[in-house]
Amino acid sequence: MAQPSPGLRAERRRLRKARNAIEAANRRDAENLVVHKLLQLGIGRRGRRLAIYFAMPGELRLDGLTELAPQLGVTLYAPRIVSMRRRRMVFEPVSGARLRANSFGIVEPSDRASRQTGILSFDSIVVPMLGFDRRGNRLGMGAGFYDRALQIRKRRERRWRRPRLIGVAFSCQEVDSITASPWDVAMDLVVTEREIIEPNRSTHHEETRQ
Repeated sequence: MAQPSPGLRAERRRLRKARNAIEAANRRDAENLVVHKLLQLGIGRRGRRLAIYFAMPGELRLDGLTELAPQLGVTLYAPRIVSMRRRRMVFEPVSGARLRANSFGIVEPSDRASRQTGILSFDSIVVPMLGFDRRGNRLGMGAGFYDRALQIRKRRERRWRRPRLIGVAFSCQEVDSITASPWDVAMDLVVTEREIIEPNRSTHHEETRQ
């Protein structure tokens, strides 16, 4: 993957600043609204296999979803970094796992190599975003872990669209346009506290802006 341009680095700094400036009470309200919208999409149906993430500082937290999942009968999985050099991560079950912070300070399941789950086994994957546009393009932190993990979704010979990729972020992280690189994986849906965006359609579900 190519090194980011100075303009892209500046954009990432701007988006991190905007995200970090959200007041605590507003942040909690926004996170709850995002979880509510995710459940509207059916990810909480009993028997579903759902990959989530544990937020790094500043990211939108999914605590409400992780707390509800056992009651709903949803099996949760989360990323674990297995190679920094190759920027490779796998997804492992959350239930019963010993959680620990990795070198980025992100909580992840402990080493359970025999329980790794392939991408195509999931019904949906909830993906953190630093920035996004209305075409479903995602701007991440720049390490490329998710783009590498989700490359199978770009294979042209695949005739189905599983898992569903749902990007989540605060509405202040929207940008006008993101120039996608060949290795970038677009989201099927984008969820913010304000709306559910369907990038591949001309309409989207929008609620009254707070």
